[in-house]
This record gives sequence, C-alpha cells and structure tokens, in this order.
Amino acid sequence: MAEVGEVSEGCRLPVLRRNQENEDEWPLAEILSVKDISGRKLFYVHYIDFNKRLDEWVTHDRLDLKKIQFPKKEAKTPTKNGLPGSRPSSPERDVRKSLDLSLQPASAPASGKSLPIPVQITLRFNVPREREAVPEEASQPLASSSCGQPAHRNTKRKVEVVSPATPVPVTTETTQASVFPQNGSARRAVAAQPGRKRKSNCLGTDEDSQDSSDGIPSAPRMTGSLVSDRSHDDIITRMKNIECIELGRHRLKPWYFSPYPQELTALPVLYLCEFCLKYGKSLKCLQRHLTKCDLRHPPGNEIYRKGTISFFEIDGRKNKSYSQNLCLLAKCFLDHKTLYYDTDPFLFYVMTEYDCKGFHIVGYFSKEKESTEDYNVACILTLPPYQRRGYGKLLIEFSYELSKVEGKTGTPEKPLSDLGLLSYRSYWSQTILEILMNLKSENGERPQITINEISEITSIKKEDVISTLQYLNLINYYKGQYILTLSEDIVDGHERAMLKRILRIDSKCLHFTPKDWSKRGKW
Repeated sequence: MAEVGEVSEGCRLPVLRRNQENEDEWPLAEILSVKDISGRKLFYVHYIDFNKRLDEWVTHDRLDLKKIQFPKKEAKTPTKNGLPGSRPSSPERDVRKSLDLSLQPASAPASGKSLPIPVQITLRFNVPREREAVPEEASQPLASSSCGQPAHRNTKRKVEVVSPATPVPVTTETTQASVFPQNGSARRAVAAQPGRKRKSNCLGTDEDSQDSSDGIPSAPRMTGSLVSDRSHDDIITRMKNIECIELGRHRLKPWYFSPYPQELTALPVLYLCEFCLKYGKSLKCLQRHLTKCDLRHPPGNEIYRKGTISFFEIDGRKNKSYSQNLCLLAKCFLDHKTLYYDTDPFLFYVMTEYDCKGFHIVGYFSKEKESTEDYNVACILTLPPYQRRGYGKLLIEFSYELSKVEGKTGTPEKPLSDLGLLSYRSYWSQTILEILMNLKSENGERPQITINEISEITSIKKEDVISTLQYLNLINYYKGQYILTLSEDIVDGHERAMLKRILRIDSKCLHFTPKDWSKRGKW
C-alpha cells in the first residue's frame, strides 16, 4: 500500500464521498493539487465522470491508497531544439489521446455549416372532438364521421407530416448533432432512403460537452462568449478558487473557478453588494460601501414588471463596471463559457425580485447586440438560492418574448451546460406541445400547421423545433409520410407539468423597443 507522502498531482484513486441519498460511495478521482496546512495535508480531487462543481478538498483518511494509480511518464522525444524532453502523464490524458485518434473523421464538414434538414415540412394535425383511434391508412384523409367515436385510454392522436418535395426523413443524428452536441465526436448526417421507416431514439447527451455545435472546433470569435476548450485548461482554472460568497441575505458556495483578484481567493468569505455587485474583502468594507452606494436596483432600464418580478436591460458598454462584476459572479456557476472583460458587444437582462429593501438579483441572461447566427442568449444563469422554483424557464420564456418583439427566431449558444440543457429541453417541449394541443378545427376540417408556423408563433428556431419533436419520440416516417403521434402519456404528462408552471411572462407588461445596432457606429 502506498504512503500518503507518495500521493501527488495526477494520481488516481477511489475517494470517499456522500451521494444524494446520503450513502457512502468510492468513485474514482484524480488528484489535481496538494497543499499542507499546519502539517496537515489536503488533496483537491476531481471525481471522474462527475461534474466539476463536485470537486473538493479532502483529507488523507478519505483516500483509498490500496488502489492508487500513479501517473505514467511519456517516452522521451526530441524537442524542436533537438533536446530530449519528457513530462508526467495522467491516465486521463492517455485515454483522451486514444479517443482523439479513434474519433478523427474521414472528411470533416466546413465549420459553420448547418447539417441538412428538410426544406419544408407540413404537419397535418388531427384534433378530434374526443380522443379516438386514427385509421390505419395515415396517407388517406380521415373521415369526418370518425370524430364522433368514443375515446379509449390507449388510443393515440396522429399528426400527418407531409413534405411537398421528395421526402428525406429527418434522422435523429442529423438534427440532434447540431442542437445537442456530443463531446468529442463529429457525427455525419446520413440521409435515409425514401420509404424506409426510421424510429427516433431518445437523445443521449454528454451534458458537459465542450465542443462546437457541429462537433468541429471552430476558430475563436472576437465577439460573443467563447466556448472554453478543455484541452487548454491549466491546473489553476480547473480548481475552485473562492470558498464562499455572501450576496445579500444569501451565502453561496461557488461551483467553478472565477478570475477574481488573487488577493481575494484566500479569504473565507467574499462579500458582494447585491445591487451593484462590487466585491469587498470584509464585512466592514461592505458596510462602508453600502453607506455610499445609492443603487437599489440594477442599473439600466426596467422593461418588465409584474407583481414582484422585474427585468432590467443593461448595456455592457454604458454600464461596464456592473457588467464585468456580473460576469465574475456568473463564472462561479458557469463552466462552459470563457469570460471576457470586453462587455461592450453584449446586452444583459437581469431578473429581480422586489421587496421593501430593493430589487434583489435572481438570475440573468446575456445576448449579443448583433448576432450573425440568430443567438438570442449567450449565457444564462439562475442563482442557486432561486433554482428549482421556475425562474429558469421564466428567463428562457422572456428571451423568446424579446425575439417575438424583434420579429426573429432565436436559439441559445451551444453547447449548453447540463442544467441549461435540461431547462431548454423542458421549455421547448412544453411550448410546442401547448401549440399542438390548442389547435382547433375550422369549418369541420382538420387543422394543419407547418414547422415554419410553429417557429414563427414561438420564435423557436426550426432546428430546435425538429430536434424537440425527435427528442420526444413523436416523429416517425411511415408509408412515405411523416407521422407525428401524441400518446395519452405525453398529453397527460404535459398537462401535469403545465399545472405546476405558475410563473409565466405576460407580454402586456413588457415595454421594450428593439434597437438596430447595425446602424450604430460603436454600439
């Protein structure tokens, strides 16, 4: 068995931790750093296949030294100047290298090109007065007399999806690769043969995907939030550097690294003004600041208020200090985007909750003033004390409400974080199902709706609409046509979910005039 003194950076071994059920488990972890405090050794560990927000400092008694894996050393290779060189390698680096070799595509598509989707798809949505069985021949018009048949529990409502052009089935791989990217893999779209039946599978995602939206790393942009590349992570940015943040009446435990000044990282608590988000090193500094700070709400224009919920629009150029402080705070809870101090190209929409003391920040999202790729969200975050209360969907709904006023369709920047992905999936599913279930027949004819119409009504991009239908496993290719089936389970599940969704955006309470940033010299 190895000694504690032999444990170094790069080693892997099982580490004791408590799971959500409060049970002990021993997942494999990698040692990222070692420090000695008053003769007591502490080890910073990253649990393999777990999110980085679970990383922590542990003592030696939680390490299983019997199963330690020491880092391997690579073979010495000549460097550019002809001198031999070697560096220690962790097991993770070896695995990543082998994966990179095995995942090299034969021919990669050009960066920035979207994967193929049908040009035009018409959904013929059949809504009977009662839920009844649909005749077998989906390609034939349904008889109007079938509307009066009694409903059965196991019946399904079918939607005909007819393409006027030559039918090319939308495969799960085609659309999901562009919407929900997989980590480290570049999937190619394979067009299915006409007449061949395809069954959509539920989406399997890597929730910590760090690649570009089409699986091919793209060149860095000078505007917008840049997706962080894990291959360039150093040991500092992989470790949490802030122990605790006090924001108003809440104390927050950060999940990830954030580039606050180095002298603040050794403090047990970092104090933030909840109105201007300026940071201080002590409670006394914060109290002294509050006597001078006149803000009781975020700077900028209040463009929405209903009840105690308000939204403020903040220009990253006009309110640079606040925007930078907001980015520093957000980086504590967002790992998939690289922080830029250049906030000029961004607008920030901050959601607040009002009480007698002022407007308290709940969450925010940012968006580019000019986006060439129809992005309506760059970063989005609900602060931990307000999570699992419906505020995340409210932020998403508000972002699409702005897109409706602008007359555009929008989509969030990819990749999404694990929590962001879950929120967007849920919002897209509920919004699209709400549209389909509320369709009513006119003149006794069965209503029809197209993908374009769904996109125009909701401002959700067409690719996201199609991917959501496939994720819900609704769309199938049957006898030369697309058939969309709404089962009783999906309908009942949607109705239950909508009953729980109390917080909604009221468009009548929105006072927003979009600006044409392309006509402005410098934002």
